[in-house]
Amino acid sequence: MECDLIALGMSPGFRGLLLPICQRPTTYSVRLHSKISPSVRSLLLSRLKSCSCAAVNVVESSPISDLAQNHSRKLETQVGLDNGNVGDQEIVGDDVNARPFVWNGKKRLIRYSGMLRTCASQGSLNEGKAIHGQVIKNGIHPDSHLWVSLVNVYSKCGDSVYARKVLGEMPERDVVSWTTLIHGFVVKGSGVDAVNLFCEMKKDGTRANDFSLATGLKACSLCLDLSFGKQLHAEAVKAGFFSDGFVGSALVDLYAKCGEMELANRVLFCMPEQNVVSWNALLNGYAQEGDGNQVLKLFCKMTESDMRLSKFTLSTVLKGCANIENLRVGRVVHSLVVKVGFEVDEFLGCSLVDMYSKCRMAIDAVKVFRTIKDPDVVAWSAIITCLDQQGQYQEMARLFRSMISTGISPNQFTLSSIISAATDLGDLHFGESIHALIWKYGYESDLPVSNALITMYMKIGCVRNGAQVFEAMTEHDLISWNALLSGAHDLGPRVFHQMLAEGCKPNMYSFISILRSCSSLLDADLGKQVHAHIVKTSLNDNDFVGTALIDMYAKSRFLDEAVIAFSRLSNRDLFTWTVIITGYVQTDQAEKAISCFSQMQQEGVKPNEFTLAGCLSACSRIAMLENGRQLHSMAIKAGHLEDLFVGSALVDMYAKCGCIADAEGTFEGLASRDTVSWNIMICGYSQYGQGEKALEAFSTMLDEGVMPDEITFIGVLSACSHLGLVEEGKKHFDSLSKVFQITPTIEHYACMVDILGSAGKFDEVESFIVTMKLTPYAIIWETVLGACKKYGNVDFGETAAGKLFELEPEMDSTYILLSNIYANKGRWDDVRKVRTLMSSQGIKKEPGCSWVEVDGQVHTFVSHDGSHPRIKEIHLKLEELGQKLTSVGYIPETENVLHNITEQEKEEHLQYHSERLALAYALLSIDPVKTIRIFKNLRICGDCHDVMKLISHVTNREIIVRDIKRFHHFKNGTCSCQDFW
Repeated sequence: MECDLIALGMSPGFRGLLLPICQRPTTYSVRLHSKISPSVRSLLLSRLKSCSCAAVNVVESSPISDLAQNHSRKLETQVGLDNGNVGDQEIVGDDVNARPFVWNGKKRLIRYSGMLRTCASQGSLNEGKAIHGQVIKNGIHPDSHLWVSLVNVYSKCGDSVYARKVLGEMPERDVVSWTTLIHGFVVKGSGVDAVNLFCEMKKDGTRANDFSLATGLKACSLCLDLSFGKQLHAEAVKAGFFSDGFVGSALVDLYAKCGEMELANRVLFCMPEQNVVSWNALLNGYAQEGDGNQVLKLFCKMTESDMRLSKFTLSTVLKGCANIENLRVGRVVHSLVVKVGFEVDEFLGCSLVDMYSKCRMAIDAVKVFRTIKDPDVVAWSAIITCLDQQGQYQEMARLFRSMISTGISPNQFTLSSIISAATDLGDLHFGESIHALIWKYGYESDLPVSNALITMYMKIGCVRNGAQVFEAMTEHDLISWNALLSGAHDLGPRVFHQMLAEGCKPNMYSFISILRSCSSLLDADLGKQVHAHIVKTSLNDNDFVGTALIDMYAKSRFLDEAVIAFSRLSNRDLFTWTVIITGYVQTDQAEKAISCFSQMQQEGVKPNEFTLAGCLSACSRIAMLENGRQLHSMAIKAGHLEDLFVGSALVDMYAKCGCIADAEGTFEGLASRDTVSWNIMICGYSQYGQGEKALEAFSTMLDEGVMPDEITFIGVLSACSHLGLVEEGKKHFDSLSKVFQITPTIEHYACMVDILGSAGKFDEVESFIVTMKLTPYAIIWETVLGACKKYGNVDFGETAAGKLFELEPEMDSTYILLSNIYANKGRWDDVRKVRTLMSSQGIKKEPGCSWVEVDGQVHTFVSHDGSHPRIKEIHLKLEELGQKLTSVGYIPETENVLHNITEQEKEEHLQYHSERLALAYALLSIDPVKTIRIFKNLRICGDCHDVMKLISHVTNREIIVRDIKRFHHFKNGTCSCQDFW
């Protein structure tokens, strides 16, 4: 038989042994020994036919040279194997060339068994098959040892099919052969198959010995089959093998790996003699459970028993120290490592690196790493992961480059960690270079590495790159889908639907990501569908999912649903409180926001800068100055005053509460001032009637290099309108697009119309509207109508009102302003017509409402209100004020009463306007040295404006009224608006 053994990749020794005995002619026949039993003969023939001898087939026939033939003849005399002649002869004399040296049968069996054991230990499956083939070819009748060796070589080399076939053909299967096969499956990691084999052994009638029981218990540990393991425990006790060290250690390992630590503990201390393996198994079990304290207690007991410490023991104890972050004990163990002489051991070095990493001692971890001689990829991965966990990304990147330069190829764990560093650094260029390395080292198809890449691209904002990595993957797991969902907010709904369509069941992280996507897209309909899915998957009570639901509903303005989800949370943290408070503010429910903030404080939750900013915004909306001041003191105590959001919110609160001086002082004290904070001051000055200061602030803003935005110019143009600066207003309007490349909005056009209209330039207003094609916008005609009311321009006012009736027929202010224009001209018939039209349309005038804050409580009044507990005192105060006003020459402006009633009735009507009721109550309740602050939902009427000026003079009080348009600061008989509103 001519053969090419080199093609098998066999070692030279085996090739030299098998080359001469595997030669065959082109035509050959196999002669089996006459003494072989029929069953064995059948087995051997089946091997030759079905498997090509399980090994003979792996030796492909090919011509060989004369040199190989000469070599084979030499080996026949050296090795002493015949080519088919079976005999029990031994060589006699010195002439080895005269006749071949032949071993007896027993020695031959021992020889083959030894060769098979060598193949098994080296994992040489092909060489093992070749030897098996030679056994069959030579017609050798295997004894029990050779049968076991054959089972052993196939099982340990991973060919379980042949191993089972050999076992099945054995004439007599004993416990050794069964155990050999079971052990092979255990070594391979096939715990379930090993357990099944053990059951077959029992059915076959073979009684287990101590080694087979220990092997069976190891199989149970692999597949965590606690129930069958307990059966083997009972069998071990019954057979008297419980005291065996191997069985006992295997039992401890089984119970520890299955989490039955109490049973594992009892087994260890019931063993007649504990060994280091059993101690390590129990220690490792507690370490896996994360019970670092118990690991340390057990280690102390172990040292008291004078048990020799192994590197595995010390590694497990270090893991326990890492779990509980016990640096002190970890350092003690480190000293033991040095004392025992394991300091240069790579395995222990990795454990030390991990321990110091978990104890947040990255410098010590790096020092340990540098003591490891020739660290392999595992050690490199450990230190890189350590630096990743400690956030030392620059050092991590530097070490990674060092690793590459030393010629160590990274594995998937190293690459995953370094991708994590690129993610946290937000360095796209670095991340893309790592991506290139992944391709270079062939890990582009590795699932965890691809998942890490998707996460990196999504967090950096390169959604397209992340999606491309996802699409290139051959398989996706839940982590892949979640990584894609985490960054693809715009594509979130489509990704989520595809994920469900492909049968992937979402988890907590999936729902959180899709809910964030719904929040970003303000898609409450999809959010409600996701909520239903959450309920079906029993995650409705999960606090993390609940928080995402609250955020989605709050941002979509579904506050009722948000509050329901909020009430279901078992642990309401700061974020959820902040979300619900901000939701109330954004839906104009400022009172509820303040109430919610108080409840949060009662539950012991301390606000952060975002909570404070939200609550300050609530105070701004309803002008709750006292609450705002309290929040200001909280921000100072908590150290949040330098936060830009809190600082801007404070400036806004003071500005909208009429404390322009406090707003100015807070603004000057800001650590940094952005466009938003400048806008607050500019608009605040404009609303407060301080147009000059508004324009001066705008100039300073530009000098400081802060770029204005759309809101900035609304404040600037409003200031120009108030000051009557038509040409400067035009200049600023033109600079919007020409200088700052800002496209004017309809609000900017309305400001320009207001500038021209307030100056009485109605021809220019009309021309501007036509030129800029502003006819379809209601805000433009509303501005025109206000200017017409100021100047009594009936014709243009009627035109503007007609346009508003077409565009927004339900807006009550149109009817009221037109009615005012007619009333001022004494056209009472037209007034009645407008009011009749208003009634026929079912439109009601919004009632005037004013409120004032006294001792932290807001008191609200409407015209002719008689519901306040102190209404009698309020009326008496108004009568007293009326007498004082008359004494200084006050004459009521009854033309502001737009009803066709008597003069006396008009005067009484004016006396009980809501702002006057609020003022009387404030004079009764507020300390004389304090400024009175009143807020009104409509514009203050002309007569009340005059009254406020006079009362500020006769009472020597400062009065601030904020109406729907601007602030009026009354002091010493004058108003900050300069009678312009």
